[in-house]
Amino acid sequence: MAGGRGRSRRVSVPGVAELLRPAMPLPDSSDERPATGRERHDQKITVYLSATELLELEHARLRLRRFGLVLDRGRLVREAIAILLADLDARGNDSLVARRFKLAQDKDEDTVTSLAWA
Repeated sequence: MAGGRGRSRRVSVPGVAELLRPAMPLPDSSDERPATGRERHDQKITVYLSATELLELEHARLRLRRFGLVLDRGRLVREAIAILLADLDARGNDSLVARRFKLAQDKDEDTVTSLAWA
């Protein structure tokens, strides 16, 4: 490409908000389960993410920064967990996380069934 006149090689990737946008609005009760902020945490878990998921998490963090919200990935993850758990408490079987897991389970069962008939 000469003189920067070609196409940009940057790929626009949707953020977490676009990918996990709920079909129904989240409950107002999400404040019932606040996430911890900037404090020392004594408990730790390890979560493995794909390169795409990590990139989407970082894009979400940077998008929030454009809204004036400066936070690290850990705080963003803790807040997302708090929101999902509050939704699970409020909606139970109809919560966003339950519906997503049921959908994934149905797809897995369809795959197993189709393999059994092959």
